Amino acid sequence: MRLGISSSLAHTSPEDWAQKMQALGCRSVVFPVDCTKPDSVIDAYAAAAKEYDLQIAEVGIWRNALAVKEQERQAAMEYSIGQLKLADRIGARCCVNVIGSTGARWDGAYAENFTSKVWDQAVRMIQEIIDEAKPQNTFFTIEPMPWMYPTSPEEYVKLLDDVKRDAFGVHMDVINMINTPQRYFFPEPFVEHCFELLGDQIKSCHLKDILLGQEFTFRLQECACGEGTFCLECYAELAQKADPEMPMIIEHLCSDEDYVNSVAYVRERLKAYL
Repeated sequence: MRLGISSSLAHTSPEDWAQKMQALGCRSVVFPVDCTKPDSVIDAYAAAAKEYDLQIAEVGIWRNALAVKEQERQAAMEYSIGQLKLADRIGARCCVNVIGSTGARWDGAYAENFTSKVWDQAVRMIQEIIDEAKPQNTFFTIEPMPWMYPTSPEEYVKLLDDVKRDAFGVHMDVINMINTPQRYFFPEPFVEHCFELLGDQIKSCHLKDILLGQEFTFRLQECACGEGTFCLECYAELAQKADPEMPMIIEHLCSDEDYVNSVAYVRERLKAYL
């Protein structure tokens, strides 16, 4: 597996960025500029990644392509298509977004997120993005979420079947699917099940931890690796078996210092898989 971080760290140039990533011990990266940047800037970062053997794991979207407001939805669709074209141009492993929400918060939890209408809209949205971008060197993927489709590997399989596009792959964030006591207390069988159903189609993984709060009611908190109870070794082993070059991206930390410390911790704990 290839360890990486979602942060681009403070840097002054593409060369400086790539040097810092390599020095930290990263072998995969999230591309640090988007499709709105000049071609010269995009090319410079892509070249720096190649020079320092940094696999470009992901190009992120993080916009609501199912937004209720038409103007917001159309803008998100245009950006999604642009980001997928960018990912294809630079040969990223995948371009990733969440399905989207039906409320004011772009990634928020709403009952309407789980309607059959939204499922059908999501399928058409994914098809349109892929059909417009026509990627040849990358995959469009959806990150699983606790409160929007897909929340389980079975839902992801159904999404793949319904979308019916060769360029639609899988983004794996197992922690985002830990949303029941059974999955929290017995994560190994669940993680194994995820990789049994989806392993050969997974393009990139997120790496983090999770902890159950002691207050009522059932409260799960995402946290840094080592601060929770998740079976990181099981996750790493299965990712490695699925693809020896699988990117595992540490995310959602608060500062560059936090990322530096987390990489050091993960490199020591998961050294058998790196």
